[in-house]
Amino acid sequence: MQSLVTHARVFPHRLATSGHDLGRLSAGQAPEALFITCSDSRVVPALITGSRPGQLFELRTAGNIVPAYDTTAPSGEAATIEYAVDILRVPDIIVCGHSHCGAIGALVRAEDLAPVPAVRTWLEHAAPPTRHLAPVPAHDQEADVAGPVQRNVLAQLDRLHTYPGVTRRLAEGTLRLHGWYYEVHTGTVLAGSDRGFLPL
Repeated sequence: MQSLVTHARVFPHRLATSGHDLGRLSAGQAPEALFITCSDSRVVPALITGSRPGQLFELRTAGNIVPAYDTTAPSGEAATIEYAVDILRVPDIIVCGHSHCGAIGALVRAEDLAPVPAVRTWLEHAAPPTRHLAPVPAHDQEADVAGPVQRNVLAQLDRLHTYPGVTRRLAEGTLRLHGWYYEVHTGTVLAGSDRGFLPL
């Protein structure tokens, strides 16, 4: 914890000496993308994308899960997506899964989640995708989780279509959806396509 406190204390000084001007951010925000990814501490969107303050609107959830749109049971996740799409009008949404994902791995291995009932209920949103990916090579050390994580990314992209603002803006051609897979052990980012997940 102390290292975090130390960095927070010197943050304004580091900004001043590096030439970054945060004053312009007080006028509002116009992020380039909504970045939906896992809460995993090894996944750092700004580090992966090289983004600076104001460029990414972030949503982090266990398993980078997107709940279905439901105004009768509002959630922070749904509100974040709706705000990004309808108010900030982000032009792109990225759903980024990652290797060694504990959330999806727990489902793959059918782990007993009884001690964490909120986690168990949340992971029920990791619905099967509506599209099929090519099999992951058996020799891949992460093969037991890589395929399911990538299929989950596609499932969450499909789930975004339940949001009225998303479907409307897709029809207008003012919004694009992207599925990414990040390898925490190499830093490689793969992008989903009709041929599976391939390097960016």
